[in-house]
Amino acid sequence: MKVFFALLLSFISSISPNVGDEFCGIRNTAFQQGELINYSVFYSVIGIYVNAGSATFATNLEKLNGKPVYHVIGAGNSNPSYDWIFRVRDRYESFIDTGNLQPQKFLRNIDEGGFKQLENITFNNEKNTATSEKGTKTVPNCVQDVLSAIYYARNIDFNKYKPEDRIPFSMFLDNEVYGLYIKYLGKETIKTRYGKFNAIKFKPLLVKGTIFSGGEKMTVWVTDDANHIPIRIESPITVGSVKVDMMGYDKLRSPLTSLISKN
Repeated sequence: MKVFFALLLSFISSISPNVGDEFCGIRNTAFQQGELINYSVFYSVIGIYVNAGSATFATNLEKLNGKPVYHVIGAGNSNPSYDWIFRVRDRYESFIDTGNLQPQKFLRNIDEGGFKQLENITFNNEKNTATSEKGTKTVPNCVQDVLSAIYYARNIDFNKYKPEDRIPFSMFLDNEVYGLYIKYLGKETIKTRYGKFNAIKFKPLLVKGTIFSGGEKMTVWVTDDANHIPIRIESPITVGSVKVDMMGYDKLRSPLTSLISKN
C-alpha cells in the first residue's frame, strides 16, 4: 500500500550529500527473522472511515552473493470493492545487510491507479553506486531505498532527540538521490483499532506523487519500545484522507511493552 512506502520519503531543497553519515553502520536492535506485521488501511472522504485495503511486512533471513541479508517484503492491496476508486497492487522488496542495515538490492513492482512500474536496483556500498535499468549513478554514503529506510528508522534512538529535531538521511528512488529527514514530535499515548499504546510521534516530509501532496502532512506513531513498530499513520491524500492501523503481528524481536491495553 503506497501510504507505507511514502512513509519516509521526504524532499528538501539542497541538503549536504553526506546527510545521514552519523547513522552509518547503525546496528539492528528492532526486528528479527520471521517478523510479520499486518495493517488495515481506512479511507475517508466525508469523515467516515471505511476499510479500503490491507498491507503486510515480512522479514526473512537469506543470503545474497554469499552475504547474510534480511529479505524484507512489503505488499499492499486495495480491497476489490474499492478498486474502482483507486486500484493498488504493490510489492516492494529490499535485501538489507545484516551487519550495517545498508540495502544491497531493491525491487519494486507497483500498479497504482493504472500506473505501473518495475524497478530493480543493485547497490555497491564500497563504490557508492546504485545500478538500475537506467544505468549506474553515484550515491552518498549509507544511502537507503524506500523500504530499507523504514527498517533503518525503526532502529533510531529517539531518546537522543528533542521535539522538532530533524533526523536526516539519504535515499535512492526513481534513479534520483533525495535528501530526507524525519521531524521528531515527542511521545504520547494513542488509541488505535488494535489497542492503546505508549507511542513515539513524528512527521516525514513527502515527495509529491500520485496520491500524496508534498510537505509535512503525514503523521506517524511507532511503539515506544525496542520494536518501534508503526502502529498508526494518518495523512490527507489527493481526495479525502487515509488512516492506517497495525492489526496483528508475529515473532517480534522484543516484548510489546508499549501496549497498555488491547481492544
